Amino acid sequence: MSLTFTLDPPVTPALRDGILDLWTDVSNAGGAVGFVAPVERETVRPELVRHFVAMAEGRTRLLVGEDREGRVAAAVFLTLNSHRLMTHWLWLYTVMVHPRHQGKGYGRDLLGAAADAARGIDGIEAIRLTCRGGLGLERFYGSCGYKEVGRIPGAIRVAPGDDRDDVIMLLPLG
Repeated sequence: MSLTFTLDPPVTPALRDGILDLWTDVSNAGGAVGFVAPVERETVRPELVRHFVAMAEGRTRLLVGEDREGRVAAAVFLTLNSHRLMTHWLWLYTVMVHPRHQGKGYGRDLLGAAADAARGIDGIEAIRLTCRGGLGLERFYGSCGYKEVGRIPGAIRVAPGDDRDDVIMLLPLG
């Protein structure tokens, strides 16, 4: 079974709720997507709204992976640079695969679909993302072709006394 990926899907109540559930469930399973467990949907909602506003303004695009039942199983936001000297690359934010689908290769599929989507955007030559150190995410992204290009020690404070590195990764698309 594989996921069906859609770039720029219509934002319906079902999609909104699906992404909100995905983000909450990933966070509560220990995923490094901007929150620390435990988290509730209402805590996540304002951040999702910010992404939707950026989508409406044309600054961000959404890639969603749905499972056979049509449920949101994976998602990532592709955000364009507004700085005139950096418009040749974009950011990936909030890379998520639902915990029930972990270990099936869907994360790799999601990143491949995101790279394909980025290649379809005029002028984009690379993808940049950051990830939280200490979870092995750099190894996963590295296995998908990303290269570590920077690291800021202790930049992410998960909890008092638990600081993690902010790892900067790059995927050239050429």
